[in-house]
Amino acid sequence: MTKKVFVSGCYDMLHSGHIAFFIEAASYGDLYVGLGSDKTIKSLKGRKTINTDKERLFMVQALKMVREAWINSGSGLMDFENEVRELKPDVFFVNEDGYTPDKLEFCRDLGIELIVSRRIPHEGLPTRSTTLLRHECLIPFRLDLAGGWLDQPFVSKYYPGSVITISLEPEIEFNDRSGMASSTRKKAIDLWQTDIPEGDAEKLARTLFCVENPPGTNYISGSQDSIGIVFPGVNNILYPKENYWPTNITSITDESTLSWIENHLYLINLSPRESGYDVLSGTAIDEPGARRLAEAADNVWQAITEKDLRGFGEGIRKSFEAQIAMFPNMVNPYIQEQIDFYKSECLGWKISGAGGGGYLVLIAEQPIKNGIRLKIRR
Repeated sequence: MTKKVFVSGCYDMLHSGHIAFFIEAASYGDLYVGLGSDKTIKSLKGRKTINTDKERLFMVQALKMVREAWINSGSGLMDFENEVRELKPDVFFVNEDGYTPDKLEFCRDLGIELIVSRRIPHEGLPTRSTTLLRHECLIPFRLDLAGGWLDQPFVSKYYPGSVITISLEPEIEFNDRSGMASSTRKKAIDLWQTDIPEGDAEKLARTLFCVENPPGTNYISGSQDSIGIVFPGVNNILYPKENYWPTNITSITDESTLSWIENHLYLINLSPRESGYDVLSGTAIDEPGARRLAEAADNVWQAITEKDLRGFGEGIRKSFEAQIAMFPNMVNPYIQEQIDFYKSECLGWKISGAGGGGYLVLIAEQPIKNGIRLKIRR
């Protein structure tokens, strides 16, 4: 009997990348497609879809390689659970940025084979994604590599230091509330619409920081977000004691260094942090902890400049350990379980941002299976 193959996603602004994905999935058997509802996509991406779920369903159902399609009844990253239990597919087919440890465990429990696509475009056609087709796609994201929290005066008052960030091309539409500066990026889109304008990078970053933190803001978002988005490459952002703005920003944009980072940095998709999550609960901020965080960030920067992979991984791991020593609520049993699963393959690890979820960031000598590869903005 022909195998049943299940895929799930948004499939907004249907394009050749979607079709190539469906063709590859259908090569394993009869293809069944579960679409995320408008409500689910809004909660995960922080934006509305271009096409409604009814329109998206109509288009997907019209494809000749699709046996059957529907709108998933659940919510969140696992909105398809009810439908999959009823369908009982043989194969669950996902893109590498759609892979999560939860999906792997879910498939193992139900005896379903999980197959991960490498997002290969159809021969002769360019790589396509919905993100790249949306008008705001040129505004970058930001990934904090080390030193995060030192851009907040309530931490830097104990010890000054650097935050190391990289600016990311928006080839992947990162989930909302996942530590990739998505809220700051939305402000950048409101401010500049399609791309970061020409001009003095620090002035532009200051403008974005002020737009995100108008007078009367109760919680000031750290300036590493606006700087990490505006400044290309990998950035060393040096914060003095008790100041929201750094004294110095040093950027590395040479191709050899950025390619070296890209070849050894991988993300694993975790669940976004929950609304109302309080990362400041149970904090234990002190001078020794802030000093360890600053020293680890310095070590990461030195390792990057020397292309020292082991030093790079160790510095990121020690930075993360310094973070969770002061902010223990950053890590929960689920996140720790994922770290334990991957750490034997890695030289260093952390989670994206400081919000207790989003993506597991791994530094590794060899490729991580199902890991997401990133493109640093040049």
